[in-house]
Amino acid sequence: MTGRLMVVNGGSSSGKSGMIRCLQAILDERWLTFGADSFVEAMPAAMQASDDGIHIGANGEVVVGTEFRRLEAAWTAGVVAMCRAGANVIIDDVFLGGAASQQRWRDAAEDVEVLWVGVHCDPEVAAGRELARGDRAVGMAALQATLVHEGVSYDVEVDSSHTEALDCARTIAGHLK
Repeated sequence: MTGRLMVVNGGSSSGKSGMIRCLQAILDERWLTFGADSFVEAMPAAMQASDDGIHIGANGEVVVGTEFRRLEAAWTAGVVAMCRAGANVIIDDVFLGGAASQQRWRDAAEDVEVLWVGVHCDPEVAAGRELARGDRAVGMAALQATLVHEGVSYDVEVDSSHTEALDCARTIAGHLK
């Protein structure tokens, strides 16, 4: 039996990780979760801040290179393979390329059931969360708040600006078949 894939897209500090933990707690089925952060952390240190890897600028801008894209494609294929093998998987992603980022997942998962989730957050709220976290480049959250949604289509959208993670998770769970 093929598992399902849930792709949760939103900017940095939008509240995706908390929502996903709530989803794992309230859903009847078991769901694994992986994210853009875990993918970046798995890369060799030499690829972080390199031209062919990933570079985060002083103002929070993120630039990725060709080797990053090659490894990302392999990682994406691996995640989809887990679904094909029967696992339900939630992906915590940041579509820096908007619609092109979504298309990469669509192409990889063409034979897997996917729920597309958009997590919106007011740029000022996300920026405040970013400061409180202290582990992100200042400016990243505000830059990504709207950028990641450009040209992307969703099955369900939530706004975490003033809504608790559990309430957002319940809304998302209501859209699973």
